[in-house]
Amino acid sequence: MSIPLILKFDDIGAEMLPLVGGKAANLGVLTTAGLPVPPGLCVTTEAYRRITERAGLEDVLTTLAATPARDITALNALAARARDLVLSAPVPDDIADAVRRCAHGPVAVRSSATAEDLPHASFAGQQDTYLNVIGADAVLDAVRRCWASLWTDRAVAYRAANGVDHHTVRLAVVIQEMVQSEVAGVMFTANPVTGRRHEAVIDASPGLGEAVVSGAVNPDHFVVDTATGQITERRLGDKRLAVRSLAGGGVEHVEAPMEEACVTNAQVGALADLGRQVEDHYGSPQDTEWAIDADGTLWLTQSRPITTLFPIPRHAGPTGGNHPIGLGSTPEGGATRGVTDARAVPGGAAGSVASEDIRIYFCFSVAQGLYAPITPMGMSAFRLLSSSAAEMLGAPVPDRLSGAPLFAEAGGRLFIDATGLIRGRVGRALFPRVLDVMEARSAKVLRGLFTDPRFSVTQRSVRPTLRRLVRLGVRFRIPPRALHALLKPESAHRHVDQVGAALRERLVSPANATPLERLDRVERVLGTQVIPVLPEIFPGAAAGFAMLGLAYRLLGDRARPGELQTVLRGLPHNVTTEMDLALWHLAERIRKDETATSLLLSAPAAELVKHFHDGSLPGVVDRGLREFLSVYGGRAVAEIDFGVPRWSEDPTHIIGVLANYLRLEDPALSPDALFTRGAAEAALMIKTLSSRAGGLRGRTVRFALGRTRALAGLRELPKYYLVTALAALRAELRIIGADLTARDLLSSPDDIFFLTFGEVRAALDSTSGPTALRALVSERHQDAARELRRRHVPRVMLSDGTEPEAVATHAPVDGALTGTPASAGHVTGVARVVLDPIGAHLEPGEILVCPSTDPGWTPLFLTAGGLVMEMGGANSHGAVVAREYGIPAVVGVAHAIDQIVTGQMITVDGTSGAVITAVPSRPPRL
Repeated sequence: MSIPLILKFDDIGAEMLPLVGGKAANLGVLTTAGLPVPPGLCVTTEAYRRITERAGLEDVLTTLAATPARDITALNALAARARDLVLSAPVPDDIADAVRRCAHGPVAVRSSATAEDLPHASFAGQQDTYLNVIGADAVLDAVRRCWASLWTDRAVAYRAANGVDHHTVRLAVVIQEMVQSEVAGVMFTANPVTGRRHEAVIDASPGLGEAVVSGAVNPDHFVVDTATGQITERRLGDKRLAVRSLAGGGVEHVEAPMEEACVTNAQVGALADLGRQVEDHYGSPQDTEWAIDADGTLWLTQSRPITTLFPIPRHAGPTGGNHPIGLGSTPEGGATRGVTDARAVPGGAAGSVASEDIRIYFCFSVAQGLYAPITPMGMSAFRLLSSSAAEMLGAPVPDRLSGAPLFAEAGGRLFIDATGLIRGRVGRALFPRVLDVMEARSAKVLRGLFTDPRFSVTQRSVRPTLRRLVRLGVRFRIPPRALHALLKPESAHRHVDQVGAALRERLVSPANATPLERLDRVERVLGTQVIPVLPEIFPGAAAGFAMLGLAYRLLGDRARPGELQTVLRGLPHNVTTEMDLALWHLAERIRKDETATSLLLSAPAAELVKHFHDGSLPGVVDRGLREFLSVYGGRAVAEIDFGVPRWSEDPTHIIGVLANYLRLEDPALSPDALFTRGAAEAALMIKTLSSRAGGLRGRTVRFALGRTRALAGLRELPKYYLVTALAALRAELRIIGADLTARDLLSSPDDIFFLTFGEVRAALDSTSGPTALRALVSERHQDAARELRRRHVPRVMLSDGTEPEAVATHAPVDGALTGTPASAGHVTGVARVVLDPIGAHLEPGEILVCPSTDPGWTPLFLTAGGLVMEMGGANSHGAVVAREYGIPAVVGVAHAIDQIVTGQMITVDGTSGAVITAVPSRPPRL
């Protein structure tokens, strides 16, 4: 059966995306659903395929595949070559005739690429659209230009930045009845700035919607609470420009200032209702375009997923996390424990949450400095560890593989449900204080929720917490161990060493263990034997810091700010410091061998790693590196993730550090010199403070701070032992992965880290073929790659999607320029005022300041650190792309290009909508 060249919207389904592209697939789905979509049809990708076969694009595609995403000059040259080839290729007669037959009255001709309007990337505006096209020849010409627009500079750069293979992308073209709109605009069915799923955000302006989408006007802006239908925010723009259709075809920009709102309250309500219908149909928040014609008819001209919303954290189900997408990142964020089904709430909207059920999620990944997604197996490990911790604290866990009730995940990041902590008297007092030294910004955000009546204290009694802590203390003998550590620090050190040795003995399976026995051991160790080690170590470190607190109280104002922190410099018994010093001492030994030093300073890291694995490094390097890795090889960057290779597997990072140490020429800056100097400063400070206190108080201070020095360094041991366990158990899993690979169920042993424990067990028991398992692993690799490109991970998130940090109120700053918050975040950098993107260049991190942006500006976003736009709203093209790229943005800033000069240091607060200049701005041009 021949592949069709033309398909009507009525004949298009979601499964036809490879044939019709993202835009046409969505329009077909909306048409079939009975939503008010202007009639139209699609010139399929089969036509594009035949055209490009004649054009001879293969050489360009091959070169593009080898071109780095940041080499904009090379990408632009290749894009221009591709456009020329497509535009010069002859159109076969049957295609030309089929397109000409589509010309019936004024139409909009719009590109529909197979890599746009997707759940994970919108590719908004990257290909061309032609409005009010009249006549058969004009339609054919517009279709040709749409085909070529797949190779615009902006589209090629955008695909390169998002990791999309140019070979796989094709273009269909939508030909749609033109709506001669009186007013048009954009609507997000969830708030893309705050994350709130129950708010629709509408931008509207007279004329065609192009004025709003391109950011050419400051539109009227409305926010609607979709649960109640109330308009909660209304801001009228100047709307000084309108795009109107010309009688003979094409459009014009006309001055059309309008002081009153261009839509009525009833129309705003109708738009919000339409948005809810679209969102309900797709099951996820949508970015839509709409138009209202002269008869008052409301039309839906486009819908695509909002790709910038961070998914709402969810709790693992009873299957232990065997969900279809291993990273837990559905387009909308999936179901969330505690979220009320909107359909059960009269007047509710998708994602609405009953106030008593709303949850607070704290991002543990961010607190650990881990912004990359955690592998599915890494999440499985955390589930077991969290179950073990909960059981140790006396909290029952129904399904240990699913994790403790507090455990949640989203976008491959680990979240903690902190609702109970914040609603409890003890948790509210202690949890933010812990975060003050762990992740201060998260602590500030959580404290900001204390005044929210939804999170008022409901557990005022401290007795349940005290009972639980007493039981824990008795069970693990924490008070006597802490006292023993204070009296005999050396004995405490010997004890924690014995604990570590005992743990290591339990980590390795017998050599003849079966894969299933190894899996049993991994689950058993994680579920029962790692967390109970922590109370064995904790008392010593806690005693050390308790003594620091005692000294603080005894000294009072006798200690100046920062002096007690000096006591913590050069702490002994700190395993991390010991690791750094061991690596430095290895570098010193290597420095004495000129050949070895020259090799490490000149050879690429990949080559050195190859020499290490085949044993051909110089002896001093090989022996020293293997000795170092025998102790610390279980560590890694992002080491709390099971799925991350350890230094013993890939020592690239360590070899790089060694090379940097060899380049260090000033002895005073060496790690051992810094450590020795810090320890001497600490000893002097203890002497000074005890002398300042005098008498018995002084002697007590000396004892307390001495014990702080002797014991506080143990604080790093719990994580070290955890990482040691993870490394050993990772090796066990790689053996299991090798077995599954030998059975052709996986492509490589490390693919096992893209499965969960339950899935590995099922695979070991399975006699079925490898297709399903390999497909699942492949899908999760793709999920991980997409999440790795995510620029923004919220520190704290509510179960209705709200990011409290994005909605926090800020005191106005004197002299600040103000506009509309468009992409949350805060950045300070050098401003670059750009009036025309052609030939413009931004250094990495510079803040782009411009009148407005359309898709032609997209390549500049690749290096921009922030965006300030004079025109546009939160739904304009520049705002959408800024959110996708994760850069803070403020739009609609009056006179921005006059008041900010290139080279000026400015701060962009995309949360509050403020632009703060380092020096007074010049007055606006009149």
